[in-house]
Amino acid sequence: MFELMFCSLLTILPDYLYRRYAQGKRFGKEITFFSIWYELRWGITGCLMLTVSLITMIFYFHPSTTSAAMYFRTVPILPEGSGRVAEVKVSYSQSVKKGDVLFTLDNSKQKASLETATRKIAEVDAAMTSAESDVVKAEAQIQEAKASLQQAKDELDVKTELQRRNPGIVPQRDIEKLQVVVNQRQAGVDAATASKTSATLRLSALLPAEKASAQAALAEAQVDLDKTFVRAGVDGRVEQFLVRSGDLVAQIMRPAGVLIPADAGRGRLQAGFGQIEAGVIKAGMVAEATCISKPWVIIPLIVTDVQDYIAAGQVQAGQELIELQNARKPGSILAFLEPLYKGGLEGVTPGSSCIVNAYTSNHEEISAKETSTARAIGLHVMDGVGLVHAMLLRIQALLLPIKTLVLSGH
Repeated sequence: MFELMFCSLLTILPDYLYRRYAQGKRFGKEITFFSIWYELRWGITGCLMLTVSLITMIFYFHPSTTSAAMYFRTVPILPEGSGRVAEVKVSYSQSVKKGDVLFTLDNSKQKASLETATRKIAEVDAAMTSAESDVVKAEAQIQEAKASLQQAKDELDVKTELQRRNPGIVPQRDIEKLQVVVNQRQAGVDAATASKTSATLRLSALLPAEKASAQAALAEAQVDLDKTFVRAGVDGRVEQFLVRSGDLVAQIMRPAGVLIPADAGRGRLQAGFGQIEAGVIKAGMVAEATCISKPWVIIPLIVTDVQDYIAAGQVQAGQELIELQNARKPGSILAFLEPLYKGGLEGVTPGSSCIVNAYTSNHEEISAKETSTARAIGLHVMDGVGLVHAMLLRIQALLLPIKTLVLSGH
C-alpha cells in the first residue's frame, strides 16, 4: 500500500494535474467514476507498473523473511550403557554445572567387580610377600646344600689322599660311595639354586605382571562403576527430566531427558531467505530483526555467514531413483546473523520466531572514482528504497503483539 501511494504521486497525480489544468477537465464534470479509468489511464497504468517494479526491487535487493529463529542445540541425557535408575539427583527442570551427577544406575554388579579386583590385588601382594620368604628360604637351602657338598668333598679328598699314599688302606668301595654322595649333594645344590631362581623370577616378573593385570581389572571395574553415575557434560539446564527410580534407560530409544547448554542459542540468529535472493545475501550485510519474545524492539544485526548449500537438495542412498516431480518445496538460503552491538539479543528467548530484513549497501562502489554517474544514481536509488522496507519492519514490530494476542484468535 505504501509503495502504491508513493508511486501514485509520481504517475496518477501528474496525469490528473495535466487533465485538470491543461485540458480543463474537472471531477464530477468531464472526469466521473465511469470515465476516470479512461481519462487517467496513462497515470494508472504507469502507477501499476512502477509499483510492481518498486516492490520487486525492494524485496530483491533488501530481502525479508519470517522464517527466522534462534536455534539451539540440545544434549540428550543418556548413560554409556543401560540399566535401571537407582537414584535421581535433579528435578524436572533445574540448572546444573558440568560434572554434576544427574542420576545413578543400579551398580551392585559393578561394586562386586570392584571388590573382586581389590581383593585380587591384596591376594597378589600377599603372594609377593610369600615369594620373598621363598627366596630367603631358597638361599638358606643353597647354603645348607653347599655346606653338605663341601663336607662330602672334604671327606672324599681325605680318603682319596690316603688311598694314594697307602694303597689298600681305604677300600675302593668307600671311595665310590663318597663320590656318589658328592654327586648327590651337588645335585642338591643345583636343585636349591633352581628353586631360588624360580622364586626370584616369580617375585620379579610373574607376580608384578599379575598385580598389573589386577590393577587394570580394578581400573576397568572403577570405570564401569563410574559409568553408573550419569553426569552433566556441560553447564546448562535440565528440562523434561521425567526419569524416576526403577525406570529403564538405554542409549537406544530410552533417553532420560534433555540438557540444554547454558550458551545455546544466545548469540546467533538463523534466517532462511528465498532462493531467488542467493545472489544478494552476502556476509557483511546489515540487517534488522524483531522477535515475538521481545516485542516493539528493532535489533540491529549483521550477516556473518551464508550456508552454501540448500537443504532441499540433499539426497541419501536408497533403493529408488530420485523423481524430481516428487521433490519437496524449494528450500531456502540459510544465513547466520549476529547482533551488531554487544548484548543486542539479550532478552530474546532461544527458539523465538523473528522477522528479519537484510539491506544491500553499495556505498563503496558509489564512492569509487571509476563508478559512472548514471550507475551511482541507480545504486543510490537501490539503497534508498531500503528505507521503505525498514519502515515496513517497524510497522510489523508495532502490530506484531496486536496480531498475536488479538487477531490470531487464541
